[in-house]
Amino acid sequence: MKALSRILSSAFLSLAVFASAFAQEASKAVYYDAAQFPIYGKAIANTSATYERLPASLEGVIRKPVWDLAHHSSGISVRFRSNSSSIRLRWVSFGVHTMNHMTDTGTRGLDLYSQDPKDGSWKFVKSARPAKDTLNDQLIISNMDPVMREYIVYLSLYEGVKKLEIGIDEGSVIDQPAIDSPRKGSPIVMYGSSILQGGCANRPGMAFTNILSRVLDREVVNLGFSGNALLDFEIADYMAQVKDPAVFVLDNVPNSGHELIDEKEEKFFRILRDAHPDVPVVFVEDPNYPHLLFDKKRAADVQARNASMKAVYEKLKKAGEKKIYYIKGDKMLGLDNEATVDGTHFTDLGMVRYTEYVLPTLRKALKKR
Repeated sequence: MKALSRILSSAFLSLAVFASAFAQEASKAVYYDAAQFPIYGKAIANTSATYERLPASLEGVIRKPVWDLAHHSSGISVRFRSNSSSIRLRWVSFGVHTMNHMTDTGTRGLDLYSQDPKDGSWKFVKSARPAKDTLNDQLIISNMDPVMREYIVYLSLYEGVKKLEIGIDEGSVIDQPAIDSPRKGSPIVMYGSSILQGGCANRPGMAFTNILSRVLDREVVNLGFSGNALLDFEIADYMAQVKDPAVFVLDNVPNSGHELIDEKEEKFFRILRDAHPDVPVVFVEDPNYPHLLFDKKRAADVQARNASMKAVYEKLKKAGEKKIYYIKGDKMLGLDNEATVDGTHFTDLGMVRYTEYVLPTLRKALKKR
C-alpha cells in the first residue's frame, strides 16, 4: 500500500508540475482579438455579430430555424500573419453542440492553415480541438522557426464562435496579411443544406466550401442551413445584396421536395438574376446517395427532386437565360458507396469528391463572369 501511495503521489506531482508549466506557458502568450484582422466568408460585413452569417434585420423576419443556424460560423475564416514560433487560439462558442455522426472538432473546433511561400498553396497545420466547455484555450503549434508566415483560421461548422483571440509569443509580431489569398471580394456565393454547411467534415478546413476557396484562391460564402434549404425568398434577397458576386450556386435539392422546387425555385433564381443580370448561376442536383440502391421509395423521391430542378433549368434555358449551368448528381460521390458517414452526409472523402466534381463547371462559370 505504501508503494502504491508513493506511485500515486508521484503521478499527482507530475500532473501538477505539467499543469503549472502549461499555465506558465499560456501566461507568456500575448493575445490579440481576431476581429481586427480580415474576416472571410460573410455575404455582407454587417451581420448580427462578428462571426455570424445573417444581419440583425432578418431576426423575426426569416424563419426561426434559419435564424438559429445563422449563428453557426460555417465558412467564416480569419486571415493574419505572424513570426511567432507558436500559435495559440482562445475562443468562446455559443454552446456545446454535439452530434452522433460528426466529430466535435468539426462541429465546434477550429483549423489553422499556413501558406506555402514556394507555391502559394495552403497547408493544414493543426486543429484546435474543443473542450467540454464553451471557453477554449489551446496551443496549436510550437517550436517553429520565427519567420513571417501567412495564416488562416477556419471557424466551427456547427456551432457559433462568439469571440476569437490569437495568441503569439511575447515579443513576436502579428499583422495584417501581406498576400491577398484567398482573393477577397467578388465571392462565390453558395446556398444549400446541411451538406453544404459542412456535415459531416471531420474538421472545418475540410468543408467543401473551404476546400473550394483554397483550390480556386477565392472567397466563398457558405449559406448552408442544415435541414432548412427551403428556398426562403428572404435568403435570395440577402444573397442579392452581395457586392460584385462572382457566381451563385443553388444546391438546395437535398432539403427541397419536388413540389417546393416546382413552386419556388424559379422565383428564387429570378431574385438573384434581377439584381445581378451578368452573374452566372449554377444549379446542383441531389447526389446519388449509397442507400438509394436499396431504398426504392427514397430513390424515387430523389429522382423526382432532380427532375423538378432540371425542369426549372430547362425552362430558363428555353426562355433565353444565359450564364446558367447545371450539375448532375449521379456521379458526384463516385460509384463505390464509400463517401458518406451515414448514407447522406459527406465524409472528408465525400467533400473532396464533391469539390473535384463541381470544379470544372465553376471554372467555366468564372471565365464567363
